[in-house]
Amino acid sequence: MTERDMTHAPDLTRSSVGTGALRSRRPVYQDSLPPCNDACPAGENIQAWLDLAQAGYFEEAWQKLVEENPLPAVHGRVCYHPCENSCNRNFTDSSVSIHAVERFLGDRALQEGWNIRYTPSPGGGRVLVVGSGPSGLSAAYHLTRMGHAVEIHEAAALAGGMIHTGIPAYRMPRSELQQEIRRIEDMGVKIVLNRKVEDLLADMETGNFQAAFIAVGAHISKKINIPTRDAGKILDAVTFLSQANGGTPPLLGRKVAIYGGGNTAMDAARTAKRLGAEQAVVIYRRDRKSMPAHDFEVQEALEEGVEIKWLHTISEVDKGEMQIELMELDAQGKPQPTGKFETLDSDAVILAVGQDSDTSFLRGIDGISFNRDGTVIVGDDMMTGHDGIFAGGDTIPGERSVTIATGHGKRAARYINGYLRGEPFSYPKRHPVVDHTMIHLWYRTDAPKTEQPCLDREKRAQGFDEIVQGLDAQEAQFEAQRCYSCGNCFECDGCYGACPEGAVIKLGKGLRYRFDYTRCTGCAVCYEQCPCHAIEMIPEPANSGEAHHG
Repeated sequence: MTERDMTHAPDLTRSSVGTGALRSRRPVYQDSLPPCNDACPAGENIQAWLDLAQAGYFEEAWQKLVEENPLPAVHGRVCYHPCENSCNRNFTDSSVSIHAVERFLGDRALQEGWNIRYTPSPGGGRVLVVGSGPSGLSAAYHLTRMGHAVEIHEAAALAGGMIHTGIPAYRMPRSELQQEIRRIEDMGVKIVLNRKVEDLLADMETGNFQAAFIAVGAHISKKINIPTRDAGKILDAVTFLSQANGGTPPLLGRKVAIYGGGNTAMDAARTAKRLGAEQAVVIYRRDRKSMPAHDFEVQEALEEGVEIKWLHTISEVDKGEMQIELMELDAQGKPQPTGKFETLDSDAVILAVGQDSDTSFLRGIDGISFNRDGTVIVGDDMMTGHDGIFAGGDTIPGERSVTIATGHGKRAARYINGYLRGEPFSYPKRHPVVDHTMIHLWYRTDAPKTEQPCLDREKRAQGFDEIVQGLDAQEAQFEAQRCYSCGNCFECDGCYGACPEGAVIKLGKGLRYRFDYTRCTGCAVCYEQCPCHAIEMIPEPANSGEAHHG
């Protein structure tokens, strides 16, 4: 082997069992579940649209993407991409930048005016969706694709839910958000704004809706008890971000304290800096590794001049200043007071300690039950205890994110469709997930991830311009080509070229291969050479009639 040859030498000792005069094992082609698909809360077929994108078929890739997710330009920006954390390429160099390719496809669709291709089934019903956030939009979109008529009732003056009111424009520009919502409306979804639902059953009867999906966002800030004397300005983060994102930010003063450790706290602190605060200090009771905020959000906040006081809590707020107490973690990792205090100047305090959904309008409906935190209890089919009323997103318990809510909407749509058509939906059996130990990389290429360009640090906190920029077509195609196609054949011809008996038969482009078992000796060289684990060796079936004899 030359110094430039990056091919691994074959290990001829691993699969010798099975060869000989009588075959004891045989290879079979199979499709398995790639870890990116498995990790996606929205249930995207990531590997499939990456395959199309790497061939330069961008519109076809986008069509495949929007079969599962109607908001790719949004998710390519705000999703925390757990798919990339699970990517098997992490064990070679770095994960495929899936979210960057998704954003490219979403933006290209808006620029080119691509329309969604689908064929709705006839005989659908009418469905009321309460809330136009990611979960409600997703449910309405998928139900429309299935042939149902959907109407969304939204209490706010603009659609988008917490994407619009809670996520700052430097992360999610409003133009792309509204364009993707408009495309859903163009499919026939009716969105009624400034329409707060107070009597759900009456609205369903008046509108002749046979089912309803409740997807109200977590717009209510949780309350905490902080002793105050002559208290200055105290705001909750949800209201603050909503007002700032709506163009009417409150006056904060020069020094602002933010209490909390989640992504909302980071958004509030970074927004405060952009609104002119000279000092924005995040106060969090635990240490950095315990912060629920994503690490990149914390890092970007620090780069923009946000200060963070870990292991501190607010003990008292007075006009113009506040007292904070140093905490320490006990053996269980819980923060405990130390009795050590310091005073900070603060013109305003923003509380970012979590949010709840307003589900009070459901309280009088028979069969609907609630958890202690006010979230609604649903079954595996997303239905509440009242027939025909389903719920998802922030309305039900669980982790909260745009992508999880989008997945809830799609899941609910499938069950609502089954409910309306009298054909209960059930998910098919999942394929096994392929992890990094199962793929056979006889080749290893040096292909580092394509980094998305960003605004200079000095410019970021000066306004609300989008920080992260998108990839161009060449970069997006290269990034998609970094995908290993884990678990699914991509016709690399490795098995075809490696078989010493000519037992692998090519069926033509896009049709993959088949095995001629009258020639196969069960040597497993094809299995060894398949880089993506699309071939498995199984015991020779009894009385198969095709067992090879030497």
